[in-house]
Amino acid sequence: MATADPQIEPRPVIRQLDDAAINRIAAGEVLERPASAVKELIENSVDAGATRIEVVIADGGKTLIRVTDNGCGMTGADLPLALSRHATSKIDGSDLLNIRSFGFRGEALPSLGATGRLTITSRAKGADAAMIAVAGGKTEGVKPAALSAGTVIELRDLFYATPARLKFLRTDRAEAQAVTDVVKRLAMAEPFITFILRDASNGDNRTVFRADAETGDLFDALHGRLQVVLGKDFAENALRIDTQRDGFHLTGYAALPTYSRGAAVAQFLFVNGRPVRDKMLLGALRAAYMDVLSRDRHPVAALFVDCDPTLVDVNVHPAKSEVRFRDPGTVRGLIVSGLRHALADAGHRASTTVANATLGAMTPQPAAPRVYQMDRPSFSARSMTFQAQAPGFGEQPSARFEPVVADEPDHLPLGAARAQVHENYIIAQTEKGIVIVDQHAAHERLVYEKLKAQMAENGVAAQALLIPEVVELSANEAAHLLEIADDLAKFGLTIEPFGGNAVAVRETPAILGEVNAAAMIRDILDELADQGDSASVQARIEAILSRVACHGSIRSGRRMQAAEMNALLREMEATPLSGQCNHGRPTYVELKLADIERLFGRT
Repeated sequence: MATADPQIEPRPVIRQLDDAAINRIAAGEVLERPASAVKELIENSVDAGATRIEVVIADGGKTLIRVTDNGCGMTGADLPLALSRHATSKIDGSDLLNIRSFGFRGEALPSLGATGRLTITSRAKGADAAMIAVAGGKTEGVKPAALSAGTVIELRDLFYATPARLKFLRTDRAEAQAVTDVVKRLAMAEPFITFILRDASNGDNRTVFRADAETGDLFDALHGRLQVVLGKDFAENALRIDTQRDGFHLTGYAALPTYSRGAAVAQFLFVNGRPVRDKMLLGALRAAYMDVLSRDRHPVAALFVDCDPTLVDVNVHPAKSEVRFRDPGTVRGLIVSGLRHALADAGHRASTTVANATLGAMTPQPAAPRVYQMDRPSFSARSMTFQAQAPGFGEQPSARFEPVVADEPDHLPLGAARAQVHENYIIAQTEKGIVIVDQHAAHERLVYEKLKAQMAENGVAAQALLIPEVVELSANEAAHLLEIADDLAKFGLTIEPFGGNAVAVRETPAILGEVNAAAMIRDILDELADQGDSASVQARIEAILSRVACHGSIRSGRRMQAAEMNALLREMEATPLSGQCNHGRPTYVELKLADIERLFGRT
């Protein structure tokens, strides 16, 4: 009788996983948190042609998620199939590069049924309503139900079948905020659909968010929806974007540079209506605002890239939050050029929030109780009043008032100069109020734009290195760098292959002076790895131009004549981006006469 050899170690046995385990594994890819479930269900409702979608959650979506829509619905025969993995009505499987719907993988509903208690009630036109339930992967039979039209999907106790996942969820409040963010993003993508989000925690029925269906053309509808989602301030300070190139169409709205944020929390990108988080697209948005915002400020935008589905692959991530373009360079160039043209066309315009912030800072906050229906003036206010009434008030050295200049009408956008105060701020009168201009910041932008125009016209002068600097790289790094060699040459940085994986730096931009070529190459490679493109050389050159502009502009403390002040105002009106300095700060503040009168209680 043969005996097993004790020296042979037992090998692992290959087993076929059962359907319940397979569904739970798939659920781990698709369902990260309650917000993921809400996203999948809303996308199904949109694909079903719904014009009204209502979402109800409780305890951040952990105990209840209910999505009700008025879409096409399903028949009783459809329901069991809808709970089968990779069963979908969106595609036939013949072409995964021609996807025109949100969903197509057929994983969402079975994943939800594998991790929670799922009930689907639906009614298709001309058929009776039916219901099916599944809990922890175990499906019950189809039953008759009562429903007028559409579909109601109710998910209770998410992750009860996989309790380990519950430990990774955040607080109810944080999860509820994530659900709200998802609903708002999808509401931006579909302005013609009504979205309602309610919170039923603790027996309440509180409306968290509501956006009624918009009407009109696409841009009017989108503008109205963005006002609901992002607020009135964004709508007032957003620039319309509409440009196309080589089969790609970019639309949406981007805010003025002076309407920026301290973090990248208000950047919304969509590809064929699908919300995405794509490093290349975010990098292009950042590059478009590169020389109008400082590094610690971030632009605000809602941008939509539309193209033939065959030009983009949406099947690279289970949650479909990432995409891959066939020609990413074209898309990046479209975003950068489209946004820069829109910003340039805005001219000298600055955001209205600058004036609102100014008025807020000027409005006194009452700290003491009212006395005889009047606020008791502070000591500083009384002192200013006494000074104003004293002789010689108009002769203070910090303010210089110029006579009215007849040939400078105040109906121009920035009005006519009337005074210079503290040798730095120009006061101009417009038809409807006054404008306060920071003369140094304004002139700095004007000089900078002239220098950039000269550079664009004449190119970037390059200086040849006496001995080319050889930089050793990896094969990947060398290939990436040589791919963009022509782009780098436009900015005066000339590189060539030097055998193996090395490159030789032969020329550097003359305006940068003596540079560490190897360090510059490393910075460029870091940007390529992080963003998929590099603006390192351009950024350095523009930083030098900005510094030159700063030193060559009108300094604070210089007294200006009326003609000089008015000439500065006229040049600002004619120069793109003059509403903000090189660092994104406003160059002027406009106060309407009605706002000024309100400050003095005249309204």
